[in-house]
Amino acid sequence: MKDIAIFGAGGFGREVKTIIDAINKKKPNTYNFIGFYDDGIDKGTIINNFPVLGGIKELNQVEEGLALIVSIGDPKIKKKILDNIINSNIVYPTIIHPNVSISNDDVLIGSGTIICEGTIITCNIKIGDFVIFNLMCTVGHDTVIEDYCAFMPSVNISGEVHIQKSVYIGTGAKIINLLKIGENTIVGAGAVVSKTLPANCTAVGIPAKPIKFNE
Repeated sequence: MKDIAIFGAGGFGREVKTIIDAINKKKPNTYNFIGFYDDGIDKGTIINNFPVLGGIKELNQVEEGLALIVSIGDPKIKKKILDNIINSNIVYPTIIHPNVSISNDDVLIGSGTIICEGTIITCNIKIGDFVIFNLMCTVGHDTVIEDYCAFMPSVNISGEVHIQKSVYIGTGAKIINLLKIGENTIVGAGAVVSKTLPANCTAVGIPAKPIKFNE
């Protein structure tokens, strides 16, 4: 049984804890959850019966092997946190809820990725490191998703889509097939992406159109 902790004790972090519980229910003693890490909450605070063990400073002082899930939705903040964790004793497992549907046909999933309950991933798909799929997302065939991306609940990604690094897709958005979304782009909730989007923009609406460019 491997010790595991979550970085991020907010709402999504608490939801990720329920994925660990579901994994242990399906396959007992897979993980021993020890608590949360969060730089914004006082060390020793109890959240859902588990302690906040500190922040990045304390993680960098861990002397034994620890599996860590970084449950931060904002891609830029998540990357910054990971860049500051320099302890070689920390490993980043991929966490997949037992009720996720994933094809056996050429699906590659990187380390540190979180896939929540009800998500469907079909075939010939490549998913990078530290990607988040929140509840009930779908990913179609021959899609490529690069590192640090985050998909909020009920995002639908059609086939042959290429999503570059650090893209954030809001709840209920839909992405039509054969499109590319450039890195660091944000797609608003409920948007329908029917044309390729450039990097570093925020796009909203039906159809989704850039309304500003991000620094």
